[in-house]
Amino acid sequence: MKIVNIESFPIRVSNQSDKGRKIDTKNINTAMLANNELSEKADSYETENKSDTKRHLEVKSMDSYETIIKDMGEYYIDDGSNTSIYSKSHETTVVKIETDTGIIGWGEAQSPVSPNTSATIIKDIVTPLTIGKNIFDVEAIWHKNYAAKRERGHYTGFYIDAICGVDIAIWDAIGKALDMPTAQAMGGIHRNKVSLYNGIGGTIPEEVADQAEWSVSKGYKYLKMHLKEDIDNTIEIVTKVRERVGESIGLMLDVHMGFDTFNAIKLGKELEKINLLWLESPSDPIDIPGLCEISRSLDLPIANGEWTRTKYEMREIFEKRAYDISMPDIARTGLTGGKQIATIAELYNIPISPHVGGGGIVSIAATLQYSLGIPNFLIMEHSEQGNAVKSMFLSEPFDAKNGQYSLPNKPGLGIDVDENKLEKFKIKPSL
Repeated sequence: MKIVNIESFPIRVSNQSDKGRKIDTKNINTAMLANNELSEKADSYETENKSDTKRHLEVKSMDSYETIIKDMGEYYIDDGSNTSIYSKSHETTVVKIETDTGIIGWGEAQSPVSPNTSATIIKDIVTPLTIGKNIFDVEAIWHKNYAAKRERGHYTGFYIDAICGVDIAIWDAIGKALDMPTAQAMGGIHRNKVSLYNGIGGTIPEEVADQAEWSVSKGYKYLKMHLKEDIDNTIEIVTKVRERVGESIGLMLDVHMGFDTFNAIKLGKELEKINLLWLESPSDPIDIPGLCEISRSLDLPIANGEWTRTKYEMREIFEKRAYDISMPDIARTGLTGGKQIATIAELYNIPISPHVGGGGIVSIAATLQYSLGIPNFLIMEHSEQGNAVKSMFLSEPFDAKNGQYSLPNKPGLGIDVDENKLEKFKIKPSL
């Protein structure tokens, strides 16, 4: 069953396309605060609370840090700090493959910034490498595509995203060819339901607590806070959320690499008093010795790994036990690479909590199949607020219910893409 065509769709969907699923807050995710539209409530809160607060000693507090938002058109970045570029819209690269028997498979190369880059790599390199190959050689295809650019130094980044988008599409086609869920085609279904945590964020304790309460009302028993604050503000927000939802709701915290090693430890010791399930991405992910020091200094589990795309990158991390919970992002690892990582993690008794983040609906569907099909699964990331925007090119909804996804009743990834709708969100080539 040979692959006869590969097509990529670099898409951009406005976050304002569907307001029905969003709660009434300006700060769904702290990282999206680049428009400077802080409410009067935020201004008054900062004025009232800054003066009498006894602050923790932090290196960045010794300098005069100032938020400097640089508008880059479709993107923005805080030039005043070490932060990532963010898109003003939902962006990703959807991949379509077609076999000589007419089967269509859908995949996704996660591209939260510059989806045209992933699409160009697929068109210029991955397609000629892959056309004509049998879909049932999927793991061989992944390895050969990976090896094709390794000598050129492209063993991570956009190139791996591109080959993994095609990998997911092949696995979707395999499931459809065998008339079974992709998880079953990959080796077997370990569970019929997958628990989710919902992502929330902000800068104002009451607003983040409002989001937490709203999430619980939707059936979520686990919530993850995205915060990019100093230690004092972080502790204040987390404390407020814990007070609001009580002890029966599982809480996690992602600080987006916001701290150096000793301040991450200092923050972690404070968080241990609030009963969190994990602290995520506490510091620079490249600093493996620093991550080891953080993990060994805290009883609080450390979660990490959305940045690492292959088993080769994970070897040292697992051997040194740099963190306690591994978070592969399937639209960056592919289903083939993601399963390899999970298998190695199992050897070290490390649970897997797959990351989704900026991934779109095809990424979500692929991550669900991955979560159903590995033995050491813990919990899966989700965004109740963003799901409607991400799903706008599907033929029918793909929604979570009561904080869970169930095994889809359709083969492959379990979703149907409406190509006519998808075309409406396709962006023009950059060159």
